[in-house]
Amino acid sequence: MTTMTPTQLERFEARLRAERADAIERLAEFDDAMAQVRTARSDSTADDEHDPEGPTMTQEWSQRAAVLHDVRAEVADVDRALARIADGTYGTCARCGKRITVARLEARPTAELCIDCARRVR
Repeated sequence: MTTMTPTQLERFEARLRAERADAIERLAEFDDAMAQVRTARSDSTADDEHDPEGPTMTQEWSQRAAVLHDVRAEVADVDRALARIADGTYGTCARCGKRITVARLEARPTAELCIDCARRVR
């Protein structure tokens, strides 16, 4: 395992910032979609439970809420990775303290655990 170079660290930070911007954009889109479903659900004339066409509003709500939760978790993961870059601990396993390989970070830039510790968690 080698220590990350400043260039590699800058590349990871740029990638994480881009991933965060993309996730924030998706978060805004899903927030808008949730508002539309919320408005449709509050319409007392909507009888979607008996509509043979497509999913019910409850199904739509559940699906969109799950995606919204996942995107929020993604933003939190990226924010934690950016904080580790800022405090100098990025690329260090949170469990055992060993270096996380660059290859693992390439595959999963928000990784907090080295591959050995991640396998033990499963």
